[in-house]
Amino acid sequence: MKTIDPELLLRAYSIGVFPMADSRDADDVYWVEPKKRGILPIDQFRLSRSLAKVIRSDRFTVTCDAAFAEVVAQCAESTDDRPDTWINTAIESAYADLHRRGHAHSIECWRDGRLVGGLYGVRLGGAFFGESMFSRESNASKVALAWLIARLRVGGFRLLDCQFITEHLRSLGAIEVSRDDYVALLDGALGVAGLGAGGAAGVAADGATAGAAWSPPDFFALDGGATRPDRRTVSGPISGCTIVQLLGQTS
Repeated sequence: MKTIDPELLLRAYSIGVFPMADSRDADDVYWVEPKKRGILPIDQFRLSRSLAKVIRSDRFTVTCDAAFAEVVAQCAESTDDRPDTWINTAIESAYADLHRRGHAHSIECWRDGRLVGGLYGVRLGGAFFGESMFSRESNASKVALAWLIARLRVGGFRLLDCQFITEHLRSLGAIEVSRDDYVALLDGALGVAGLGAGGAAGVAADGATAGAAWSPPDFFALDGGATRPDRRTVSGPISGCTIVQLLGQTS
């Protein structure tokens, strides 16, 4: 099996490039830099009244990084509407390595102890690069995305990269931007943590530049309470009602 060097993978993300494979069984990966990039502006997530109701009901138990490998495996499974996937063994292994290093994360939705939805992606500086999501029950992937958006808002993130636009993502507020506009947004998001283009080298597991004396965007602020004055503070157990409040107005 061919492998992807994790440092190379982080450097690729820092300049707007990501890997894909032609199929689950493909031996090789190729590097992609779309002319049009899908992003979901973190402050423009479209929370419908029906989705807000589902989130408030706490129908799903939502966790973070509780089952990263299982989420990736579910995303890689073939389904009736997606008979093949771009996640091959090399990509699966590379993101498992990034997860161990603290740069890749998953959000999981559980129902009666069963994993029924989730997503995973890569964190670098003030950017989160969404890789894939899956749903085995209605609304499960939407709920996972809503919890991710709330986490990014509380943590002070600047960019949520969706790679490509789908109608599903468009309905939630995702838009397309040009490659040049995307690079500018990416540079701004990486600059929040003292990273520039190609600046993955020297990045610690928490996203900070080695030796940095100030706090970078914090992916885990939602879990422990945000302390910086420019971020909303959350304390105590996180409920669906809290997530809806963090996401603001419904549409």
